[in-house]
Amino acid sequence: MIKRMIQTCATIFAATLLSVCAAFGQSTRPNVVVMMVDNLGWGELGVYGGGQLRGAETPRLDKLAAEGTRLLNFNVEPQCTPSRSAFMTGRHPIRSGTTKVVWGVLYGMVGWEKTIAELFSGRGYATANFGKWHLGDTPGRFPTDQGFDEWYGIANTTDESMYTAQYGYDSKATNLKPFIVEAKKGQKPQRVAKFDVPARRRIDAELTRRAINFMRRQVRAKKPFFLLVTFTQPHLPTLPHPDFKGKTGNGPFADVLAEIDFRTGQVLDAIDELKIRDNTIVVWLSDNGPEETAGYHGTAGYWRGHYFTALEGSLRVPFIIRWPGKVPAGRVSNEIVHITDILPTFARVAGYKVPADRIIDGKDQYDFFLGKQKKSNREGFPVYNGDNMFAYKWRNWKVHFVDMDSMFGRPRVRNVPRVHNLITDPKEKYDLREKSTWVFPVVLRRVVKFRMSLVKEPPIRLGTPDPYKPRQKAKR
Repeated sequence: MIKRMIQTCATIFAATLLSVCAAFGQSTRPNVVVMMVDNLGWGELGVYGGGQLRGAETPRLDKLAAEGTRLLNFNVEPQCTPSRSAFMTGRHPIRSGTTKVVWGVLYGMVGWEKTIAELFSGRGYATANFGKWHLGDTPGRFPTDQGFDEWYGIANTTDESMYTAQYGYDSKATNLKPFIVEAKKGQKPQRVAKFDVPARRRIDAELTRRAINFMRRQVRAKKPFFLLVTFTQPHLPTLPHPDFKGKTGNGPFADVLAEIDFRTGQVLDAIDELKIRDNTIVVWLSDNGPEETAGYHGTAGYWRGHYFTALEGSLRVPFIIRWPGKVPAGRVSNEIVHITDILPTFARVAGYKVPADRIIDGKDQYDFFLGKQKKSNREGFPVYNGDNMFAYKWRNWKVHFVDMDSMFGRPRVRNVPRVHNLITDPKEKYDLREKSTWVFPVVLRRVVKFRMSLVKEPPIRLGTPDPYKPRQKAKR
C-alpha cells in the first residue's frame, strides 16, 4: 500500500515537473517578428545609401540596423510568389511549382508543402500573417490552411486594387475579385472590404494595428508567437496613406518610404511597450528588388536591375536582424545568405525539426547570425526566373545563361554564358568569359548537381491540384 502511494506521488511529481518545464520552455522561447515589404530595392533605406537621397529619411530602420546585423548580400527570388514560397518552405520554388506570378489559374503551394508557420505552430507558437499572401487564392491554399492561426490581408497582388478604376472593368468577366479578407484557422476566409485604390492607401496602417493587437494578446496569454507582417508597400500602385500624402514634398514614392519607416517604428515601439524586446527576434526584409514600371519605379542603388531579371538589383534586397544580446549590434556583412535559409535557421530558435522527407535548400545560418562564425554557410545558389535557370551566383562571381535586363524585355539564351565579378563589376556590364574561363567548370559542376536533385525529387508542376503526394520520397 505504502509502495503504491509512493509510486503514485512520484508519478504526479514527474507529471507536474514536466508540465512546469514545458511551460517554462514555452515562456522563454523567443518570439519572432518578420516584417516583409514588397518590392523595395537595395538602395532605398538610409543605411543602404538611400534615405535622404531618395527624398525621405528612414530613422527607425537605420536605428534598427544599428541595433542588429545588416546584410549587404541577402538574396531573394526575381518575382513575388517565388520569394514568398522560398521563405515559407526553405526550398527553391522550382521544386514547389511556385516559380512565377500568374493570373486566373490554380497556383500556390500544395498542402503537402511543410511551411515555416506549420513548424512554429507545431512547437506551441501562436502564428499570424497580416498582409499580402500571393501563394494561393483557393480553399486549401490560404495562410490559415498553411500553418497560420489567423490572417487578414489580400490573397494576390497589390495592383488588383487598381482594377475597379481601370478602363472598361467588368466584374462579371473576371474571376480576380479585389477584396480584403480575414480568416481564422479552420474557417473559410471572409471578405471584409473591397480592395480598391482608397483601401490600398490605408491597408498597411490596418495591418500594423492588427499586428500590434496580436502581439498584445499573446503576451497576455504568455504564449510565444511567430508574426509575419507582409506589408503591401511600396508595390505599385505606390500610393501613401492619406496621413503621409505630401509629407516629404518629394512625391508619392518618398511619402511611401516615410510611411514604411513609420509603420516599422510602430511595431518596434509596441515590442518595447510590451517589454518583450530582449526575447523577440526582429527580421526586416524585402521580397524582391525594385519596381521598373514608370511612375512607381524604385532603385537598387549600387546594383543594376529590377525584379523579373537575374541581375543583382533583382536579387539583393535589404535585410536586418535584431536579437538583443544574441545577434551582434552594428555588424555589417557581405556574406551570401538566401531567403531559403530562414526556415532551417529558425529551427534552432523554436526547436522544430527541419523536414527530412524532402529536399530543403536552405542553410542553417544560426551561428553566422549570432556572430559565432564570420562566414556564411552558403557559397552560392541557382537563379531561376520562372521555370528556367537564368544564372548561377557563386562567391563574388555570377554566370548568366540567359540575357534579360528588363522585365519588359525578352529572354535570350546565350550560346556561351557570360561571367561577371561582382566586386570589380557590380553593374554586371563587363564580360570576363575570356579572362576567367576557370569559373565555368566550378559553376557548371554546381549547376549539374542542382539539376540532378530535380531528377532525384521531381518538381511539383504549376497548377498541380490537391491532394498531392510525391512520386518518390527524397532522402536528405
